[in-house]
Amino acid sequence: MEITDPTPAERRVLAAFPLGEGVDLRDGADDDPAAGAAWGPERTVRAEVLRALLLDGPVREGRIAGLKVTGARVTGRLDLKYGTVAHPVRLRSCHFEEAPDLYGAQVRALVLSDSVLPGLTAGTLRAEGVVRISRCRVTGPVRLQGARLSGALFADGARLGVPGGAAGEPALQLNHAEVGTDVWAVGLVTHGTVLLGGATVGGQVNLNEAELHAPGATALHAETLVVGTDLHAMRLRARGRVNLSGARIPRQLEFAHAGLSNPGGQALRLSSCVIGELWLRGAAPVEGVVNMRRAQVDLLHVPPEVWPERVSLDGLSYRALTPHLPAEQRLPLLEREAEGYLPYAYEQLAAAYRTAGDDAGARTVQLAKLRRHRRTLPWYARLWGHVQDAAVGYGFRPMRAAGWLLLLLCVGTLAFALHHPPALKPGEAPAFNPPFYTLDLLLPIIGFGQEGAFAPRGWYQWLSYLLIATGWVLATTIAAGITRSLNRQ
Repeated sequence: MEITDPTPAERRVLAAFPLGEGVDLRDGADDDPAAGAAWGPERTVRAEVLRALLLDGPVREGRIAGLKVTGARVTGRLDLKYGTVAHPVRLRSCHFEEAPDLYGAQVRALVLSDSVLPGLTAGTLRAEGVVRISRCRVTGPVRLQGARLSGALFADGARLGVPGGAAGEPALQLNHAEVGTDVWAVGLVTHGTVLLGGATVGGQVNLNEAELHAPGATALHAETLVVGTDLHAMRLRARGRVNLSGARIPRQLEFAHAGLSNPGGQALRLSSCVIGELWLRGAAPVEGVVNMRRAQVDLLHVPPEVWPERVSLDGLSYRALTPHLPAEQRLPLLEREAEGYLPYAYEQLAAAYRTAGDDAGARTVQLAKLRRHRRTLPWYARLWGHVQDAAVGYGFRPMRAAGWLLLLLCVGTLAFALHHPPALKPGEAPAFNPPFYTLDLLLPIIGFGQEGAFAPRGWYQWLSYLLIATGWVLATTIAAGITRSLNRQ
């Protein structure tokens, strides 16, 4: 390896590399690498020098060689494409004039924390340890698609993309990557799409307090993402669609205190997901459509005020709802269904209330389902539905029938007590009893021997007809309610 005309900074790096020692070129700990373009030879290291060291650098016996440089200005392109680097690469707080190219490379570890870069190309990278871009400022795309990282990816506090820049290539590309442990991106700020589609993460994905900006586009694209434990996104701010369609998250998907906004489009897409627990407690009202079609969730914690004006919940299944609220507070959500009336959505909500031991809440949901279904029927069926609803609440309010019967019994008893109907056979008729005569008219099956013995006339005859017809209606609706109750059991 021959390096001509080394700068003062390069001499220090060349001497420290075989010993595995660090070189700090900063004037102070508060140096800003964004100003690195103005740094002179005392802080300038050519990319070709770093490449030569990493691929074929000297190794001293008994020492572990490694590149550990802080506060350097790196000129040229660090090209390690398809290279095998047997040493850890640590370039902290550095200023890169060109985007490093590590496509297809194999490294022990890659640390670029606190650096400023115009981009990073590291698709299909193989790393035996961690990859760190913590607090980096990267104006161009970070390409890690298809990477295989045995350790974790740290992107906490990183700033990726340019605010207000034209929509183009995604800011962070981790699609189809495999991360052995965690993706740690607390406080990440991106301007452009974050791609996690098809990625596999052995531990958790942590996006707490992240800000993802892609107005009118997709802020987070993570279709078919598979994580080992949780996806945390507490206090996340997403401008654009968050797409987790088909994701597998066995424990928590945490959007507590988050703000999701994509007006005029889908703000949150969780269709066909399998999730242990979905939490949106304390979150701001979602701006945009929430799509959870065919999703499977064990526990759903979404306060009613968080749901947007339009939802798509066809096929959504869940076992439990928290917090436990009266059914009347949950039902308005089902009226916002984009597909219209969905019987399954009501059945699922009723099942959740039965699971919680709230049979009254389950009955309220079932009654709301029948009332909603009534709106889809022809006028004559709607009319009969109104009769059943008013009489016994479709069988879910059986005490209404008792009230109606008691009222009619009182009306009939009073009317026939004031005017006894004449007997058909005066010598054979039993003594007239107004209450039991009225019951004979009201109850179509049970007989007390009064109805067949007396024949009212005039308007009393019309009253008897009304009592008979009403009795049949009540009997029919009660029988329907009993049948429905037995079917539910």
